Amino acid sequence: MLGGTAALLADISAPRSTAKAAVPPLPWSNRLLHAKPDWYASAEARAAADTVLRYQSTQGGWPKNTNLIAPATPEVLAAVEKDGKANTIDNGATTTPIRFLGHLVEATGEPRYRDAVLRGLDYLLASQYPNGGFPQFFPLRKGYYARITFNDGAMVNVLELLRDVAERRAPFSFIDATYRSRAAAAVARGIDCIQRTQVKQAGRLTAWCAQHDEHTLAPAWARAYEPPSLSGAESVGIVRFLMSVENPSPEIVAAIEGAVAWFRAVPIAGQRLDEVRRSDGRRERIVTPDPAAPPLWARFYELGTNRPLYMDRDSKPLYDFSLVSYERRSGYGYHTTAPRELLERHYPAWRRRLALPLPQHRPMP
Repeated sequence: MLGGTAALLADISAPRSTAKAAVPPLPWSNRLLHAKPDWYASAEARAAADTVLRYQSTQGGWPKNTNLIAPATPEVLAAVEKDGKANTIDNGATTTPIRFLGHLVEATGEPRYRDAVLRGLDYLLASQYPNGGFPQFFPLRKGYYARITFNDGAMVNVLELLRDVAERRAPFSFIDATYRSRAAAAVARGIDCIQRTQVKQAGRLTAWCAQHDEHTLAPAWARAYEPPSLSGAESVGIVRFLMSVENPSPEIVAAIEGAVAWFRAVPIAGQRLDEVRRSDGRRERIVTPDPAAPPLWARFYELGTNRPLYMDRDSKPLYDFSLVSYERRSGYGYHTTAPRELLERHYPAWRRRLALPLPQHRPMP
């Protein structure tokens, strides 16, 4: 099989039974970034990397939602272009293949892999707006594709990669000083953009929208059911990235503290998210009253009121999850539990790292 959950590698570092055995096609997965170092020098890894190279566009980016280790026939490449999936940072596109090929460079020293990594870095650096944000697609496309995109960790993935390049972290020890300097400057602009897009309410720093207008920096629409709002999901990744800054400025510390306070103020208490089977056999997500349920957060919170906000494909605001159509309710993630780990584990660890006393908060239920 070429891809899908059932085809995920059990152990991509395991040796093959014989040296002459045919190498089966691998699925494209983040697990390829976590193999044992020796594997990246293997014939199997090289074959995979050679296929990944074929999916790199002339602009230097890669497509999303594509098995980059499936045979890159002319028909497949044409379909990628036609489907509009090329040249994006959405869903781990571009950043994941750059990291994968970085491992190949460190293991093999092959110039073609190094050149592809550098072309990918040039692509990312060229895509950054002067204000520090990154669009979902580049070259720019009309519509929400041009928005500054925090959705699904897109911009944070880019900034983490560029930071690793700037600091020569694995697998980027081969990157020269010029690229490291450019990457460091891009990260600094990105952090500045993060600080400028953080929404204030009544003078207090809160969270971020999943996407922001590339000109005004205001919270912006994406798809019809993704309104301007405060994100209980994407904001977690942003805060964790800010927490990873080695020597944070007072402004970064204030941004983190403001977001943490907001997360503590907006959990949905006494509600449990369940997935049940309908009478017709289909799975359905529902919210069930449960006083003992752990805290839950909405993906969208209404600007100004902090009310959990739901929208269907008609873009009408709803405040009751049960009113969302079955298709969206069971096909899209309107809730998250990620803030709990942020509040209970990552935030205290960050305060300890900075030798800051832990503020007194009521424990989460």
